[in-house]
Amino acid sequence: MSLQPLKPSARQNRSRAERGEDHLGARSRYTESDKGCGRRGRLAGGQMRIDWDKTINDIFSDKIACLRCGKLAPDIVVGFSRSPGVAAFSPRRHECSHKDECDARRLVVVCEACARELRLRARKVDEETMMGMVLNECRRELDECLDYLADYWQEDLDIGPEEMEKRLEEVDPEVFEEENGRRLNLEEEYLTLHRWFRDHHTPLPDPGWRSEYVEEIIALGYSTRLGD
Repeated sequence: MSLQPLKPSARQNRSRAERGEDHLGARSRYTESDKGCGRRGRLAGGQMRIDWDKTINDIFSDKIACLRCGKLAPDIVVGFSRSPGVAAFSPRRHECSHKDECDARRLVVVCEACARELRLRARKVDEETMMGMVLNECRRELDECLDYLADYWQEDLDIGPEEMEKRLEEVDPEVFEEENGRRLNLEEEYLTLHRWFRDHHTPLPDPGWRSEYVEEIIALGYSTRLGD
């Protein structure tokens, strides 16, 4: 007997209506604009392989080269942007088959002068705050994957009433493989970020998020690398 998608939990409903505020106070919503150049267009690409210790050391050395202008600066600032032109200035890599059109939200790290030119609402951060922001971005994308697998895919694929009770992998196996692959890659990134907090003896922000995510993804009938 095939498993059917469960009704969204209270947590999923809350995340859909309003996912809360990030460290800059920005509201995050899952809307049509979040699809940017098309959700499946953003899924095409390899895994994120980021050495966070090296990345952090490069960013927080005595003098850093701004990723945008190349000039050495004593401080960096961090903010969020959906502009396709800032993709290269993010410590996270968003693989996309339409990079010139993709308006996925990105965490951007630049010098103060470039932030002003980009009209980026940003602020100075220390390494712990920045890693918390990166972690929350990864969690936000995992929550989107969870919501998509639950039932957002029905809107995305514009399915008919006769397929409402089916699962994504039954309706479109290729799309499921892309979406599930993205989720697994994000879970690997999350585990890497989690290890960074442990290795640096730094408290993990919102430690209960992981167990809630695991319970919901398993309730949908899928396995996860974050627990059982």
